[in-house]
Amino acid sequence: MPVEMLQIPTADGQADAIAAFPDHGERHPGVLMYADGFGIRPVLRDMAHELARHGYYVLVPNIFHRHGPAPVIQLPEHIGEEVRPRVMARLMPLIEAHTAERVLSDADAYLRFLTTRPEVGAGPVAVTGYCTGGLLAVRTAAAHPGRVAAVAAFHGPVGADGPGLLSELTARVHFGHAEGDMTPEALGELNRALDAAGVDHTSEIYPGTVHGFTMPDTDAFSASGLKRHWDRLLPLLDSTLAGG
Repeated sequence: MPVEMLQIPTADGQADAIAAFPDHGERHPGVLMYADGFGIRPVLRDMAHELARHGYYVLVPNIFHRHGPAPVIQLPEHIGEEVRPRVMARLMPLIEAHTAERVLSDADAYLRFLTTRPEVGAGPVAVTGYCTGGLLAVRTAAAHPGRVAAVAAFHGPVGADGPGLLSELTARVHFGHAEGDMTPEALGELNRALDAAGVDHTSEIYPGTVHGFTMPDTDAFSASGLKRHWDRLLPLLDSTLAGG
């Protein structure tokens, strides 16, 4: 299963990225995957590789490319609670500098690059994201209604931009929320906004999970939460992208 290091031309220079895809010759549906706030690292390579194993070309860009190639800061092999505050103190300025304007400019570049890869077939693509990458996925899908057929976000602040952004979605949606992030009341409010906007969606709290549950290199990891993530993500992609 090939995994390549790539450079994506953007309005603000080259963005480094990884791509994983099946090693057989035909073209494959494209998936843009946004990392969590910790960025590209071995865990994200593993997730891209696993998704590619199911028949997809998966592109994972370094969203912090304006600050240098990934990893922009050195990360421990395991991001435990004892080091998390120190790591986040270094990452938060980068996250805050990644404005909505920059997100959309980069999303244009990422999708243009993804859809012109020789390994990617014609037709719509999907976008998925984790943590802050979940919000980036929603912003990307909302800005490209004719190109993005599915969007999935996990333990992400998907409602941070308000119902106006949700109303722009035409893609099929799955939101997997951490139990530690989302109360049943907040879930109900979010789902009513999606219903009012006519969005075809599933949006649910994953039982017994805390923020970051998909990431095995953190204390937040939940094996059952990660399995549920794959159980929701793969059927979504299979039903919206041809040939996965």
